[in-house]
Amino acid sequence: MSDTGRQSLTDKAGAALKPDSEKSTTEHMGDSLKGTGDSIASTLQPSSEKSTTQKAGDAVSGNSNENDQSLLDKAKNAVGMGGK
Repeated sequence: MSDTGRQSLTDKAGAALKPDSEKSTTEHMGDSLKGTGDSIASTLQPSSEKSTTQKAGDAVSGNSNENDQSLLDKAKNAVGMGGK
């Protein structure tokens, strides 16, 4: 099971296992958009809020962020609006 707003591990595996030569242009574009969206969602979501399954999927796909702060929290802290 994937976290809200994230691509499921089944979808990732299906896209990765189908040879590019068998994919249509639409499938290539869809894979690219989904991958980019999932990567952005991974970066925005702090590691401390990810499920164990999502952490494992991110580690395999290279989407893991090693910190516990989201980009939004980092931005807030940079301008002095962070609560920490």
